[in-house]
Amino acid sequence: MVVKPLTGNYAAAWAAKLARVKVVAAFPITPQTTIVEKLAQFIESGEMDARMIRVESEHSALAAVYGAASGGVRAFTATASHGLMYMHEMLWWVAGARIPMVMAVAMRTMGPPWNIWTDHSDIMGQRDTGWLIMLAEHNQEVLDETIKMFKITEDERVYLPGIVGLDAFILSHTTEPVDLPDQEVVDTFLPGRKQPYSFRPGDPLIMGNIPRSLKENMKMREDIHRSQEAAKEVIGEVDKEWGELTGRSYGGLVECYRCSDAKHFIVGAGAWVGDMREAVDRLRAEHGFKAGLVKVRYVRPFPREEMVKWLANAKSVIVFDRSVSPGSAGPLFLDTVTHLTISGVRAPVKNVLAGLTGLDVTYGDIMDAFIASVSEVEEMGTFTKTIEWFYGR
Repeated sequence: MVVKPLTGNYAAAWAAKLARVKVVAAFPITPQTTIVEKLAQFIESGEMDARMIRVESEHSALAAVYGAASGGVRAFTATASHGLMYMHEMLWWVAGARIPMVMAVAMRTMGPPWNIWTDHSDIMGQRDTGWLIMLAEHNQEVLDETIKMFKITEDERVYLPGIVGLDAFILSHTTEPVDLPDQEVVDTFLPGRKQPYSFRPGDPLIMGNIPRSLKENMKMREDIHRSQEAAKEVIGEVDKEWGELTGRSYGGLVECYRCSDAKHFIVGAGAWVGDMREAVDRLRAEHGFKAGLVKVRYVRPFPREEMVKWLANAKSVIVFDRSVSPGSAGPLFLDTVTHLTISGVRAPVKNVLAGLTGLDVTYGDIMDAFIASVSEVEEMGTFTKTIEWFYGR
C-alpha cells in the first residue's frame, strides 16, 4: 500500500485501473473530464490493459459501456450534470437489462444559467432508474467505494449498475492523501468478472423487444426493487471484507457519528458531511447540545432500517439537502421522513435546503441552522417550518 496525493477524479481513475476495467467510454464534461483523461494516460502508457472508446456524446458513452458489459467485460464511465441528463434514457436500459457496471458522477448543478459548481441535483434525479447510488465524503472514500461498487454490482444477488458520486471541485479537483491498495490486494478482493448471461459471437439473441406479457414486464420491475433491497446485505458484507483487507470500513449503508447519546440529529450525504462532523463537535463542546450525525452513504438502496434504528428516539431530526424537487422538498428529506413515519417514529423532522447551485456552506452555517431549529423544538416541541431555504450568514 502506498499513499499518493490525489484529486477525487484521479482517485476514481486509479480505482478503475486497480479494478482491472477492460472498457472505458466517456465524453468530456466539466468537472468529470480529468477522470477519463487519467484513464487515457494509463491506457496509452501501457499501465492499464483496456480499450478507450471515444464517442460523440454522453448518451453514446453509456451505450458503449452497456454493450461492453453485456459482452461480459468489466466496464466504466464517468460524467456530470447535463451529461448525466443526456445519459438518462440509457440509465433505464442498463438497469432494466440487469447489467453490472460502475459510473463515477462528479456532482454538479444544473443550468440555466450555466453553472459548473456543486450540488446534488444531477445524481438525485437518477434515483428511480434502478441504479445503486452512493455519495462519497472524501477522496479515500471515492477510491474505496468505486472498487467496492464493482464487487457489489457483480454479486448475483444484485446484478445492477452502480453510481459513485463525488462533489464537483470540492472533491473532484481537490487533492488529498489517498491510500492506494496493492494490486494483489484488489485482485484478491475483486476477481475476474463473471456473468451467466452475456453476448457471445455465434449465439444470436435479441433484447428489449415489446414484452409478450405486461404482467411479466411488471415482475421485472419488482425484481429490480427486490435486488435493490438484497443489495443492502451485500453492501454490508463487501464493506466488512474491504475493511479486513485494508483497515478501512465505513459502516455499510450509513455511518453514524456521535450518535450513542444524541438527542438532536443532523442527516446529510456527500462532501459536506465533513463540515457536519465539525459542527457536531462544536455544538457539543461550545453549546452543550447532544448533537449527532447520520451520514447517508447510499441513497439507493435507501437505508430504511438503519435510519429507523438511529433516529427512533430522536428529539429532533434536521435533514440537509443540496437539491430539491420543486413543489415538494429535498429528496433526502422526502425519503427520510417517509420511512420514519411509516415505521412509527414521531420525532419532528425538518428539511434545510442549502448549498444549491454551488453556494458555499461552512460548518458555521450548519451550526446556525441547527441552533435556530433545535431552539424551536426545545421551546415548543416542534419546528415552526418544515422546509427552510438557508442561505448562510
